[in-house]
Amino acid sequence: MQASLYLIPVTLGETSIEQVLPTYNKEIILQIKYFIVENIRSARRFLKKVESNINIDELTFYELNKHTKPEDIENYLNPMVNGFHVGIISEAGCPAIADPGSDIVAIAQKKNYKVVPLVGPSSILLSLMASGFNGQGFAFHGYLPIDGTERIRKIKQLENLIHHEHQTQIFIETPYRNQKLVEDIIKHCTPSTKLCIAMNITCENEYIRTLSVKQWAKQLPDMAKQLCIFLLYK
Repeated sequence: MQASLYLIPVTLGETSIEQVLPTYNKEIILQIKYFIVENIRSARRFLKKVESNINIDELTFYELNKHTKPEDIENYLNPMVNGFHVGIISEAGCPAIADPGSDIVAIAQKKNYKVVPLVGPSSILLSLMASGFNGQGFAFHGYLPIDGTERIRKIKQLENLIHHEHQTQIFIETPYRNQKLVEDIIKHCTPSTKLCIAMNITCENEYIRTLSVKQWAKQLPDMAKQLCIFLLYK
């Protein structure tokens, strides 16, 4: 079998493996001895969740995060030269989507290695599916600016796009700033603009609701310390 770079999705939160990942993923994972991960500890925990009898000590882990030196990244694919599969594991959801794994994939594509994306949960797509917004044209912006003035300017820019480009705008925030972000949206967006708040997707306490900004002003959920993704549309 040709050596491949497998992009391995993980669960969003403490969802059971069986609920969101196909059994085929497990079959592939058990063939891999080299993993590129954001955090070794959480990657080990995920692999144990996939297969409790997996021998972690036989596996090699390469860390890929903000502390990784650019010159080290390319070496992470060296096992493929010798015919070994390599897997990329994200911290949550799908690798290379709003994730540093894309740097590795770009190198693999440049070297003409086989890249195989495995099926798994993506909060971006799942929230878009459930929002009722335009799924033909959309954009994901990651985190909005931390600075209050810049954030408000960005929110207004996104609202302009939904009307002029007919495009759903998707973004995220750190859990402790969720409430402030939505308050800014309510304060600075047109009352008729629609906002979808998707919280703890695929988890037991999943919450996905679409309302106008005017309606949200009367009934905001408690978003403190929750994993949220936000979508704007007209």
